[in-house]
Amino acid sequence: MRNIVFKLLITFFLSQVAINAEATIFYTANLNGLAESIPNASTGSGFVTVGFDAIANTLSINASFSGLTGIDTAAHIHCCVAPPANAAVATETPSFIGFPLGVTSGTYNQLFDLTQVSSFSSGFITSQGGTVASAEAALAAGLASGEAYFDIHSNIYPGGEIRGFLVPQVPEPEIYVMMLFGIGLLGLTARRRKN
Repeated sequence: MRNIVFKLLITFFLSQVAINAEATIFYTANLNGLAESIPNASTGSGFVTVGFDAIANTLSINASFSGLTGIDTAAHIHCCVAPPANAAVATETPSFIGFPLGVTSGTYNQLFDLTQVSSFSSGFITSQGGTVASAEAALAAGLASGEAYFDIHSNIYPGGEIRGFLVPQVPEPEIYVMMLFGIGLLGLTARRRKN
């Protein structure tokens, strides 16, 4: 009985690691003026992590920026175009709700429900098939193919002061270590059972 409980716990642990590793896909970008489609001399820089969860239909954004030449007026994700071209705004306009505006530096952390019309720009919904589901699918495809970018606009650079194309984040080595440890425990348990 003890072996069965142990095996069930290990199986549950491995399934949770696998589910969590697959559910949310993380993308990151370094933000700077040189990444704009017309590079600029902005002194600003930033970093953003975007997490897309297709099961929960959510988009998480964790961003920080500093040193902008002007004060920021908007921030959002544009999609879907190959670098370094410009694309239409995909997420809510004129800016993410609660994004610090009128400043030269700040941080932002927000979770968006992608089943809500308010999470997208109306133009993006229309151009991607007219439904929230089709807009979410297009954004997911744009993120996966490296055709979406995070952009912070300012009064000095209204077309965008700093931006960066979002690229998939490599999974942390700890995920693989945990999976290998669990598989090793299962193997050890199976071997002990044979003896």
